[in-house]
Amino acid sequence: MDSAELSRAVSTATIGSGSLTKNKKTKNKRNLPTFDLSLEQKVDIKKAFDLFDTECTGFIEVKELRVAIRALGFEPNKEEIKNMMDEVDKDKTGRIAFNDFLTLMRMKMAEKDTKQDLMKAFSFFDDDRTGRITFDNLKRVANELGENLTDEELQEMIDEADLDGDGELSQGNDVCVRHM
Repeated sequence: MDSAELSRAVSTATIGSGSLTKNKKTKNKRNLPTFDLSLEQKVDIKKAFDLFDTECTGFIEVKELRVAIRALGFEPNKEEIKNMMDEVDKDKTGRIAFNDFLTLMRMKMAEKDTKQDLMKAFSFFDDDRTGRITFDNLKRVANELGENLTDEELQEMIDEADLDGDGELSQGNDVCVRHM
């Protein structure tokens, strides 16, 4: 398969909830994250998949999943791999179709982008670069955004997201930025 054929195959792949199927309707289809892969990303994913699909069956073995994902720059642990397999290998065949692999990688890439977005948002609040968001940081951002919040409302926001009870939000708790 030349690069043009590979690009066409990857760009037209139907991302389904099962195996390689064309526009097959399924009940209870899980909503995928709204993250579009570029053609280059799809080609990279296809190349990683093909490294392990040595017999060109359109499937890779479960035992090869972790290595294939690592080839794309991710470091999944055993529990993540098990959860991924539970998600796509419903009939426990021990094999993963390309579309399932593409779906998994799409979700992993969306997670990565979400974490990066959270880090950027945290940095916006943490203008003094302490690794913490204080009441004063939150008040400054509220004022910059034109939000007319009382001190009590701002403190409630801190209290709701403060996981360790110290009155500030730490960078390690990415949940805190989601609450604001």
